[in-house]
Amino acid sequence: MPPTDAGTAWTNPSVRLLAQGADPIEAAGELAKQVTLAAVAEGLDGPPFDPFALAELLGLSLRARADVSDARIRADTVGVRSTPRSPLSGFVNSSASLVVEYNPTRPRGRLRYSVAHEIAHSLFPDVADTVRHRTGTGALPGHATDDAWQLELLCNLIAAELLMPEEAVSGLIDVDPDIDFIMEQRRRFDVSTEALLRRLTAVSARPLGLIAASRIQDRPKSELTVEYVVPSAHFDPEIRQRVRIAASGTLGECVAVGQTSRGIETIDGRRLQVQAVGTPPYPGRVLPRVLALVEPEMSPVSERRFEHRSGDVSELDKGDGPVLIAHVVTDSARTWGRRGVAGSLTRHFPDAARAFRAWSIADPGNLTLGNVHLAALQVGERDVFLASIVAQRGYGPGVSTRLDYGALRKGLRVVAEYGATKGVTVHLPRIGAGQAGGRWDEIASAIEETLVAAELPVVVYTMPSRPGRGA
Repeated sequence: MPPTDAGTAWTNPSVRLLAQGADPIEAAGELAKQVTLAAVAEGLDGPPFDPFALAELLGLSLRARADVSDARIRADTVGVRSTPRSPLSGFVNSSASLVVEYNPTRPRGRLRYSVAHEIAHSLFPDVADTVRHRTGTGALPGHATDDAWQLELLCNLIAAELLMPEEAVSGLIDVDPDIDFIMEQRRRFDVSTEALLRRLTAVSARPLGLIAASRIQDRPKSELTVEYVVPSAHFDPEIRQRVRIAASGTLGECVAVGQTSRGIETIDGRRLQVQAVGTPPYPGRVLPRVLALVEPEMSPVSERRFEHRSGDVSELDKGDGPVLIAHVVTDSARTWGRRGVAGSLTRHFPDAARAFRAWSIADPGNLTLGNVHLAALQVGERDVFLASIVAQRGYGPGVSTRLDYGALRKGLRVVAEYGATKGVTVHLPRIGAGQAGGRWDEIASAIEETLVAAELPVVVYTMPSRPGRGA
């Protein structure tokens, strides 16, 4: 959502009907929160929330149509309202029966956001007056021929609040943005990359901007052109639409969906830190569109006092000093997991995995939250230590987070004391922020209060995204 000045002239009649004299952005945000709270009270699980289930709670009909570009909402001329007494039908002010028509062939994340966008349209009193379509960039001034962008802006805001409430994405806000970590988190929200990046940029207090770009010609060496820019409130550089970007730069490196790249690039005369990712191409094209998080090159240095790297924490760097690798385990399993970080650790350090299994079986009390299993290994001539922190309650879906922050801090204090006696560098994956569902900002604070406070060098690893995983 682009920021709007206090003096913005809200002229769109649909927006004015909804706001009733109040600030339209505040009115839309508050309405979205009311709908979300009411839906949760009716048993809707989330976040992430299922927009199809929410549509049914609102009494909206749903109809798949392959001839619809993304999604649209209109008065239903085929039949009557399928659920006229739906529990949340009071939020839909239209007297007409409404149907959301959607294209089922679209990528799942994009489809969910498109349906949520049409749900947002249903909350406007005049929704049935005309067919409402979700447009790709129509929420930005300059892309619409009239004030329709104002309506699209509010629908995007409402859709983002429905699918990604601020309390759910708060762990990603105002921390050092890492495109690979964000791509991993996208799967949790089950939305498109574009929707999540727009949401994070809009609410960030950092000088952060989001650039959407596409190649002028469908070939790798073609220049790119800026489609739109979403700035945070503190992003100063003005980047114009349709400005060209060289194919040899950071954005041009993204030639596959889900492929990420990082670098410094000059865009529209400004030197920027760039983190880019390829997203699905336009129909009929092969090469992806590119989304890029950008900050001024001289952006304020993060207050975080540990190093970030992109890579697998299990693969030791070329240093020769002792290393301690710490990760989080659940209190409900006697072996490390087979996937993700745990699976990689098992493959690289099978002896440590067997030692953990023997420890967990020897006494069930060993898996008490806050306990730590330590294993010492010799890898070549290098001392390597593995710390398994019991800080996750159970496993699997069903709760917003399984991470126990108190247990994590307790375990990290044990690691800090042990590591100080060995003179180690501590290597960490994004502990607790994966399957455990913890907030990275709180986890990072715990790392600072324990490991960094003990004056241990700390390196945090983010597994690079693999092409094909973006959407």
